[in-house]
Amino acid sequence: MTLFEELQRRGLLAQLTNEEEIKKLINEGKATFYIGFDPTADSLHVGHFMALCLMKRLQMAGNKPIALIGGGTGMIGDPSGKSDMRKMLTPETIQHNVECFKKQMSRFIDFSDGKALVVNNADWLMNLNYIDVLREVGACFSVNKMLTFECYKQRMERGLTFLEFNYMIMQSYDFYMLYKKYGCNMQFGGDDQWANMLGGTELIRKKLAKDAHAMTITLLLNSEGKKMGKTEKGAVWLDPEKTTPYDFFQYWRNVSDADVIKCLKMLTFVPIEEIEEMEKNMEGAEYNKAKELLAYELTKLVHGEEEAEKAKSAAKAIFGGSGSSENMPSTVLSAEDLIDGKIGLLNLLVKTGLAPSVSEARRLVQQGGVSVNDVKASDPKAMIAVEGDLILRKGKKVYHKVSLK
Repeated sequence: MTLFEELQRRGLLAQLTNEEEIKKLINEGKATFYIGFDPTADSLHVGHFMALCLMKRLQMAGNKPIALIGGGTGMIGDPSGKSDMRKMLTPETIQHNVECFKKQMSRFIDFSDGKALVVNNADWLMNLNYIDVLREVGACFSVNKMLTFECYKQRMERGLTFLEFNYMIMQSYDFYMLYKKYGCNMQFGGDDQWANMLGGTELIRKKLAKDAHAMTITLLLNSEGKKMGKTEKGAVWLDPEKTTPYDFFQYWRNVSDADVIKCLKMLTFVPIEEIEEMEKNMEGAEYNKAKELLAYELTKLVHGEEEAEKAKSAAKAIFGGSGSSENMPSTVLSAEDLIDGKIGLLNLLVKTGLAPSVSEARRLVQQGGVSVNDVKASDPKAMIAVEGDLILRKGKKVYHKVSLK
């Protein structure tokens, strides 16, 4: 089975240009490809997983990944239909985020000896001269053609800003520069990026050569793709300081039955033949086995085998009924946190991170979603005595240990 065939069987490819040339490049390990990441935080989250796993797969076959950090485009943000402008980041913040990204990406991608690159598009976008852009780049784009793309059709209904209209040109210019500077001959992105990616391919061909090897492929994101990595508590981060390995494990352990096989195919390195065999017999307890495999494999990939084993053991102890709190997410309180040995239930939920705010904590309690030592808490004004360890539970599956220093 070739790499291209495996990508197809895993459901990763949606649209592509020049299929035969793409097959040849990636199967022979001759592709230098890029995927873009916006440095809007100091950690990647699970919404980036598909791209990271794809980069790893291609690199394992001898291809060269370029992680393009959008330090320039991140200043304005991708036109996603949101009403608010993305927060302007300082160069120092962007550089810090870039370093954090590279450290996390190193778990997936080998950057040694020039086998992969991290590049910031601020290096060329921030120094562009507007007149030069109009003459050298703008002249290659047809406004009539741009308005035929679905991404612009949708925005025309609510009003299309000039800033949004220029984003395609900026992203296209990225591919052009990566082609010139690093020989990048392929780009990957989500379905919503298809028009921008085609723009980059056309720009290279018009500026350099009609037969330039500039290929585009889009990743097939399932219908929940844009929501991946979001929970009621916020994003699920790859940084263990932001999302513990146990919570990370539990996030994947709790995916829906409908998504577990899809996630195994797209995000793990479990052999595709093994996953397809599992898919034939998916019913009842088999779904739980598949979810445990998914959670373990992805936790091992991000946090290492030791943390994956700890998370797996903690989950089995809790949900198997043994009541063991070893390796469970925990919070240690000090005497200063207590009043006469007690703490308010709502404050406790916020301090442990089980609720983002007091108002949200109150809502959880009023809806019957909180238990303390297996006793349902119904009074938002309750004061909880902290003597030995406490086990908080939110809903049916989120546990947290509280102890006193």
